[in-house]
Amino acid sequence: MTTPTRTPAAAVDAADWPALAAELDAHGCALTPPLLDPDQCRAVADLYDDPTLFRSTVDMARHRFGSGRYRYFTHDLPEPVARLRAALYPHLLTVARDWAARLGRPAPWPDSLEEWLDQCHAAGQTRSAQILLRYEEGDWNALHRDLFGDMVFPLQVVIGLDEPGTDYTGGEFLLVEQRPRAQSRGTSRVLEQGHGLVFTTRDRPVRSARGWSAGPVRHGVSTVRSGLRRSLGLVFHDAS
Repeated sequence: MTTPTRTPAAAVDAADWPALAAELDAHGCALTPPLLDPDQCRAVADLYDDPTLFRSTVDMARHRFGSGRYRYFTHDLPEPVARLRAALYPHLLTVARDWAARLGRPAPWPDSLEEWLDQCHAAGQTRSAQILLRYEEGDWNALHRDLFGDMVFPLQVVIGLDEPGTDYTGGEFLLVEQRPRAQSRGTSRVLEQGHGLVFTTRDRPVRSARGWSAGPVRHGVSTVRSGLRRSLGLVFHDAS
C-alpha cells in the first residue's frame, strides 16, 4: 500500500475531490487516497485505551446495534482527529451544497466548521459525535444512520486503522440505498488502512423520471471473521 508523505491535512487537500464527488454520485460512497500512514493509524487506534479522551463508551450488543464497542470523544479532540475533521469539511461542503441544490433543499452549512458547530450547539446538539470503533472476531454493526437531531451534515467519513486481510478478515463496510420506486441496492467496500471512505449520513440525490429524488441510505459493517478491526468515524454535526 502506498503511504502518504504529507501531513494528514495536506493529504486531504491533495485528493482529487471532483473525482471523489463523481464516485459518490455513481456509487453512494468514495474511497480517498491514504490520509494516514500505518504508524499514524496505530497512534490513533491506541487512543482508545485512554478513557480520559472520551465522554462515553457504547456496547453495541447491549443496545442491539450489533456487536462490538465504540467510544465517543470529548470536544477536546486529539490533534490528528481535529486536523483531519477540519481539513475534510470544506471539501465535503462543496458536495453538500451541490446535493442540496439538486434536491431543492436549503443549504444551512456556513463556510466554517466552527460556525456550523455553533449552530448545532444553539439548537441543543452539544455533544461530540466523533468515535473510535473496535470490532473483534464475530462483531458486526447493524444498518443505521447517524442522525442526532435536526441539524445534519449530509456526509461523513470513516478511516480504516488496521490492514484488511492481515490484521482482520471480514468486516466489510456496507451501504444499503433505497432507490425511488425500485428495490434497494447494496454496496460493500473493503476499508483499506489509512484510507477514508466518504458516504452520506442520511440520503443523497438520485436521478428519477421527475428529476432528482432523495435516496435514503443506511450503513453498517459485516461480521468480522477474525482479528481486530478498528476505525475512526468523523461526523460533521454534534449530538443532542
